[in-house]
Amino acid sequence: MKKLNGFIFTVVGWLVFNTGFAQNPNFHIYICFGQSNMEGQGAIEAQDKEVDSRFKVLQSLDCDGRNKNEWHTAVPPLCQCGSGLSPADYFGRTMVKHLPDSITVGVINVAVGGSDIRLFDKDLYQKYDSTYKEEWFLSKIKAYEGNPRKHLMDLAKLAQQEGVIKGILIHQGEANSGDSEWPSYVKKIYTEMLSELSLNPDTVPLLTGEVLSEQGSCCGKWMNPIINKLPMTIPTAHVISANELTGKDAAHFDEPSYRKLGMRYAEKMLSLMGIEAKVFEPKCSE
Repeated sequence: MKKLNGFIFTVVGWLVFNTGFAQNPNFHIYICFGQSNMEGQGAIEAQDKEVDSRFKVLQSLDCDGRNKNEWHTAVPPLCQCGSGLSPADYFGRTMVKHLPDSITVGVINVAVGGSDIRLFDKDLYQKYDSTYKEEWFLSKIKAYEGNPRKHLMDLAKLAQQEGVIKGILIHQGEANSGDSEWPSYVKKIYTEMLSELSLNPDTVPLLTGEVLSEQGSCCGKWMNPIINKLPMTIPTAHVISANELTGKDAAHFDEPSYRKLGMRYAEKMLSLMGIEAKVFEPKCSE
């Protein structure tokens, strides 16, 4: 009987481990990727360092005492050691603000400034890992061991051991501005990510933000109409507006707009969860 009980315990333990029952359903995880705006180019101000401990980041690189592959309170930067404020910051803050206290939100952020979206294509990434020959670009690829897409997936699989992936957030497009094939590139990447992580698109929506569109911006005029066609290619995709957001240069949002954009991502995600939350968007001085 003892041997039988031991066998049953072993089988049950194996099933729990391999079917994901050990996951905490109250730990909601979001994958974030893209190029420089998702990296975060905003200056990190004092208000941005005050973070609810229910908002976590799975550290992707060793930075300033935070070890990679470990969860930490999501004090920015959330991407690379030298990156800044990004949409992921105020996405997570807004989510925990409107979700029950029992819910923890975690983000994984792997993004590469200047990158073509196909850098995250598992079959094509090597064609785009040296798009720019300058050290600033090559060093970012090197930090992700030459394959940012694999780095992202490895982190996602690690995260799945503790929580449940609830959505995927993209901010990318400047490097593909005007490329009408962009929605098909994104569809391939999204579909392959879902397959590799055993996720269902009906429960893991794709949220993608428009690029900066104010007068004088580099790419909004040509890229945002293409981005807005994404839901026609991916039914579970949703576009986050950059309307009335302002920039610090021709391609990057300023700090207040990073906060607003992150809140807009959260507002959409919350609505998909059946939670109506008209988020407060701070003005420049707030």
